[in-house]
Amino acid sequence: MNFEYTEEQIMAQQSARDLAQREFILDVIERDTNCIFPEKHVKKLAELGFLGMQVDPEYDGTGMDTISYVLALEEISKVDSSLGVIMSVNNSLVAWEIQEYGTEEQKEKFLKPLARGEKIGAFLLSEPEAGSDATMQRTTAIDKGDHYLVNGVKNWITNGNSAGTYVVIAQTDPEKGHKGINALIVDRHSEGISLGQHEDKMGMRSSDTHSVMFTDVKVPKENRIGEDGFGFKLAMKTLEGGRLGIAAQALGLASGAYELALKYAQERKAFGKEIIKHQAIAFKLADMATEIEAMRFLCLKAAWLKDNKQPYGTASAMAKLYCAETAMKITTEAVQIFGGYGYVKEYHVERLMRDAKLTQIYEGTSEIQKIVISRAISSL
Repeated sequence: MNFEYTEEQIMAQQSARDLAQREFILDVIERDTNCIFPEKHVKKLAELGFLGMQVDPEYDGTGMDTISYVLALEEISKVDSSLGVIMSVNNSLVAWEIQEYGTEEQKEKFLKPLARGEKIGAFLLSEPEAGSDATMQRTTAIDKGDHYLVNGVKNWITNGNSAGTYVVIAQTDPEKGHKGINALIVDRHSEGISLGQHEDKMGMRSSDTHSVMFTDVKVPKENRIGEDGFGFKLAMKTLEGGRLGIAAQALGLASGAYELALKYAQERKAFGKEIIKHQAIAFKLADMATEIEAMRFLCLKAAWLKDNKQPYGTASAMAKLYCAETAMKITTEAVQIFGGYGYVKEYHVERLMRDAKLTQIYEGTSEIQKIVISRAISSL
């Protein structure tokens, strides 16, 4: 690996940092408190090309590499990981799989609007009985010749209401098990789609999360991604990149909390001197700085492998596992350094701690990452 960033990578990082620190910070507490979807900020992400970062310019994306994506996502998530997850889902879970496996017609019709940010995407995999075990799909897509008829319930869907384009994982042939699953591109406003209530979450409160119900939803056959039965394999491949996106979010949460804690420790005085001069606090910050560097290098390694067309699934699982667990630790320590001030909304770190918890859960829990990693190392 080359440890020097390219000019393009630095530009992506700086642009994301400027946007987050200049604009997203202004109303982030209000949006978190009141569960307000950041519509105007999503439009800004679209204008600057952050919603189609890895989409080829041929399909109206900015065509940047994965390292640029990780750097930008870290900077956005330092300030608002709700915006980070909107950006991650659109790039990693929806646009990527249509670009990688979709037909030219699908790319023209669905990928271009996603890359431009005219529509945002949602990835519908989880169900009430199919969370960590994604093989247990109960949503059905019955083959009706020229179309599928979709019935079922998906839950914990990020962008559930705000998305214009869904990618739905559904069972077509139960007798074939996971080999009978398909991935379908579905217009969010199709007849027969209804939403559950907006989930009132502990963290990531500015992103909209809903259950999505399908009742005899008609989906054209040409909206299937890949060959018949390719859906489960597609979902697993998609999650490899998704995990890297979550790792980058966790890195942003940790580094954002660390920067706030460092600044506070340099200014706050106790017993006649700045608290950073007390060993108990200085050692906490030293541990945080070291762990953040380790998080960053795990993310960058997985991104480098992906950019160089090498297998990166295990690396992305390692990055997600370590970054999620460490983000929870670092954000908690940041609250501790702030003391009583850290427990109130005004100082941001309590929100970062709440947001960090979700990185241990979604797009594969930490326990699932350990399964992925253990299977990989046992086959060496």
